[in-house]
Amino acid sequence: MSGLNSTPSGERIHIAFFGKRNAGKSSLVNAFAGQEISIVSETLGTTTDPVSKAMELLPLGPVKIIDTAGIDDEGVLGEKRILKTKNILNKTDIAVIVTENPDSEKELISIIKDKDIPFIIARNKSDLLKKIPEDEENIIYVSAISGYGINKLREAIANISLADANKKALVSDLISSLDTVVLVVPIDKSAPKGRLILPQQQAIRDILDAGAISIVCRDTELKETLNKLKNPPSLVITDSQVFSVVKNIVPDHIPLTSFSILMARYKGELSLLSSSAKEIDNIRSGDKILIAEGCSHHRQCEDIGTVKLPAMIRKHTGAEPEFHFVSGGDFPENLSEYKMIIHCGGCMLNSKEIKYRLRCAKDSGIPITNYGTLIAYLNGILQRSIAPFPEFNP
Repeated sequence: MSGLNSTPSGERIHIAFFGKRNAGKSSLVNAFAGQEISIVSETLGTTTDPVSKAMELLPLGPVKIIDTAGIDDEGVLGEKRILKTKNILNKTDIAVIVTENPDSEKELISIIKDKDIPFIIARNKSDLLKKIPEDEENIIYVSAISGYGINKLREAIANISLADANKKALVSDLISSLDTVVLVVPIDKSAPKGRLILPQQQAIRDILDAGAISIVCRDTELKETLNKLKNPPSLVITDSQVFSVVKNIVPDHIPLTSFSILMARYKGELSLLSSSAKEIDNIRSGDKILIAEGCSHHRQCEDIGTVKLPAMIRKHTGAEPEFHFVSGGDFPENLSEYKMIIHCGGCMLNSKEIKYRLRCAKDSGIPITNYGTLIAYLNGILQRSIAPFPEFNP
């Protein structure tokens, strides 16, 4: 597998193309990508669902290009397509507004500005103009037919992305060169066959980038692993599901956290997620709890989201809440019926979408936490789990 294709979607910069029907979005997407991604036709509304393509955009690196349906679609189906298009905004890092007349896109521009998304207006079909004006601020003249301005558009997008690049580290800012980090990875029926899950892979890579040493073991071999080390590790990172076991093995003087908490810090607002975890104490029978996963996968008998976590909550609260489950790109617009939201670590979602979901919960006044943060709280070690992070120890 190539490095490009193995870059996870959640780590790619999402560049989405928006505009009215027949503005030339699909043609421009194809020209921009240098390959046929979207079907092109003179028929209005040819693009009915968002179409995405992973590619490399130098000097930016791995990106995801998204073509969307016309923002002015009509009819019952058209309204559903528009809704899907607007939902794409929630995961968009950079928006490209494709139009022949920028003045006609004031409503769309207003929506994009409200969501604080950097954008560029691509003034398309410039080959039909008698004279192409000079590019204006935020406006680049392009032609999907002749290729005019395509490189300028790529450069402008790359410059925006590089200027706003996410400088956060997953774990490397917590350790130094030649430090030892122990990663605890249980292997049970829910573990993927023959591979590690994405947060585990990302943590190992970040440790390597820091010039540190990673040691991976199962929870069943953790005690022996620690005993074999000449010096105590600088950090232990565990899968949340075995927190209850690992906390009793790792001495208090050794920093301990989880992959899920690392992801919460990396992509979201850990302070919000950690402060919301205690709201589980206020859950009563009949309260509705939304459990959201960013990926879609086959549910197994030991599934963390649908089986283990609800069981932990019932045991902790002594109550019988009503659990609702969503996965993948699904996330309710109306959250008012829920007493609490519990989200996965979000390794398959980009930071933009995670922050959108957190904002929706905050705006609705609904406490939101994530799997690892809540499990740490249920095990009485949340404060210990966030102690390794400097922002909690000013």
